[in-house]
Amino acid sequence: MKRMSVLITLLATTPAFAAKGPFFSLGNTDFVVTIGFLVFLGVLVYFKVPGMLMGLLDQRAAGIQSDLDEARALREEAQSILAEYERKAAETKDQAEAIVKAAREEAAAAAEQAKADLATSVTRRLAAAQDQIASAEASAVKEVRDTAVTVAIAVAGEVVAKQLKAADANAMIADSIKSVGAKLH
Repeated sequence: MKRMSVLITLLATTPAFAAKGPFFSLGNTDFVVTIGFLVFLGVLVYFKVPGMLMGLLDQRAAGIQSDLDEARALREEAQSILAEYERKAAETKDQAEAIVKAAREEAAAAAEQAKADLATSVTRRLAAAQDQIASAEASAVKEVRDTAVTVAIAVAGEVVAKQLKAADANAMIADSIKSVGAKLH
């Protein structure tokens, strides 16, 4: 019924109804064209061309729908990948901050250790310097004593030489030889 109303509408709107003279005659080109057009439409309907066209359109619509579904799935996958990337970026940022914090703490600890090592080294060097000073003092004191003894012996020798006479010196030498001889034998 629907098809008939479409056909009647097509026929009613043709310019053939506006022509003068008998419409239903083979001499009227408008009538012949209308008949040819209706036969063409009948052939199309007989071979189910509108159904094929609708089927092709349905297939095209299904293809477009599948493309849209695939695009949605890809979009969702891209969003999940983006979310994962953002999460990993945040984790990486947190790890980087932790590494920097640990490095700063290690640097501070190393600086404190270096200060302690420096203080120990300075203390050791001060102790070594004090030992060297004490040794130098002891050496100087010994040298002064040795010099004092040498000077005292020289002074004593001069004093004894001035006060001692040759006979007394010979007697002392003889006594020394006797004491050495007695000690050796």
